[in-house]
Amino acid sequence: GAAPASRKLREAAAKLAATPSSLLIRGESGTGKDLLAQIIHYLGPNRGEPLLKIDCATLPDGLLESELFGYEKGAFTGASGTKPGRLELAGCGTLVLDEVAALTSAMQAKLLRVLDQRTFERLGGTNLRRLEARIIALTTADLERAVREGAFRDDLYHRLNVVPVTIPPLRERREDIAELAQHFLEKHARKTGGRQPMLSPELIERLETHEWPGDVRELENFIRRALARATGAR
Repeated sequence: GAAPASRKLREAAAKLAATPSSLLIRGESGTGKDLLAQIIHYLGPNRGEPLLKIDCATLPDGLLESELFGYEKGAFTGASGTKPGRLELAGCGTLVLDEVAALTSAMQAKLLRVLDQRTFERLGGTNLRRLEARIIALTTADLERAVREGAFRDDLYHRLNVVPVTIPPLRERREDIAELAQHFLEKHARKTGGRQPMLSPELIERLETHEWPGDVRELENFIRRALARATGAR
């Protein structure tokens, strides 16, 4: 994008990729937090290592814990074998924790211990394993408010917030809209294998004045619909 905020974000991503510090990427839903995490990983020195992601908002505590830490045979009912967790599988790569604000207080305490000690154990295991991966946390929540209200641990907030990055919403970088719209048009025209109509100046003007409450994700979905409905050359 051509917006000053986008240029600063790209410059920050290149610098952050070279550091092993934990990152906290913030932004409204649809701004591209997951994409920025991928960019930082693939620009970094460990780009050949795994990039794994876990959604903290969709998994119940028991499943989230086993997905993160892994488990040994017999650790709980149904654990018929041994399974490494994401902390282990990430190796020296990157583990992305999506919607980290959704973690319960119990899981926050366990994550804090891992980040402080850089070690963890599989469920039902006794062998300490070292955390080598970089942790990148994503959130749409106001974590400062969550800390004040007691919904998020202050010590975990500061542990994750070593290097904070905020992605500005699309309405604050309108210079990017036309370029993004053209990108999404070309992307989805290739996928469908059909013709690629032009974006009319009238449409670009309307796109640039829209508030985009669903952010970049909303823009992409709009272009997909417009492409599917288009009958002419524009």
